[in-house]
Amino acid sequence: MPDYFLLCVTALLGLAVGSFLNVVIHRVPRDESLVHPGSHCPQCGNPVRARHNVPVFGWLMLRGRCADCGNRISARYPLVEAGTAALFVAVTARFGFSWELPAYLYLAAVAVALTMIDLDVMRLPDKIVLPSYGVAVALLAPVSIAAGDPGALLRGALAAVLLYALYLVLATFGMGGGDVKLAPLLGFYLGWLGWSAVAVGAFAGFLLGGLVGGVLMALKLASRKSRIPFGPYMLAGAFLAVFAAAPVAGWYTNLLVPIA
Repeated sequence: MPDYFLLCVTALLGLAVGSFLNVVIHRVPRDESLVHPGSHCPQCGNPVRARHNVPVFGWLMLRGRCADCGNRISARYPLVEAGTAALFVAVTARFGFSWELPAYLYLAAVAVALTMIDLDVMRLPDKIVLPSYGVAVALLAPVSIAAGDPGALLRGALAAVLLYALYLVLATFGMGGGDVKLAPLLGFYLGWLGWSAVAVGAFAGFLLGGLVGGVLMALKLASRKSRIPFGPYMLAGAFLAVFAAAPVAGWYTNLLVPIA
């Protein structure tokens, strides 16, 4: 039975983190400080009042417009906040009150930020990806050691190397450098869960990317020469594996070896 109190706490945490991620998404690609200046209207420059900074509800209270100049505020801000909260709740439902929960909540936050930045500027900033390696190891290594399961840590490291090698090869065919740097991080998280998660996560990223790319070309919104950010599909595939690696792997195995 789900711990509804824990789910409520992580939902509120997700809203707060989502509010901060809006700052990260806007400022990191521009090499701006995350601290100074505080939240302000990009049109008139006036600071956002504290009561209007409440995630989702602040935007609703303002009816999507600046309190001072009336400039329209994108609906993407509350959507990022609500989406982060929803993903936090889903991750919490998956892992429950466990030591690995913080590690995968961190991955969820990084996934939201990287997805939006890649869609905006077609870049996966090193300022987010590279420090995440240290955070992942710092959060998951003690869990493996305390549980007496160093194999999970080794499996994560091997999966990181394998996905790095795969994407390094793909880089010779045009895969972006940011994707190459992100792949080992996802490999580590998925490898920690198991080899089925690695297989499902890696394959799902390419499948989702191919499907969306095919739809865009069919609608003439893109061509074979169009640049399409691949990071969002890598991250979506990874989270598909986090939530459903076992049933997806089982379904695929049954296709290959039907049960009589």
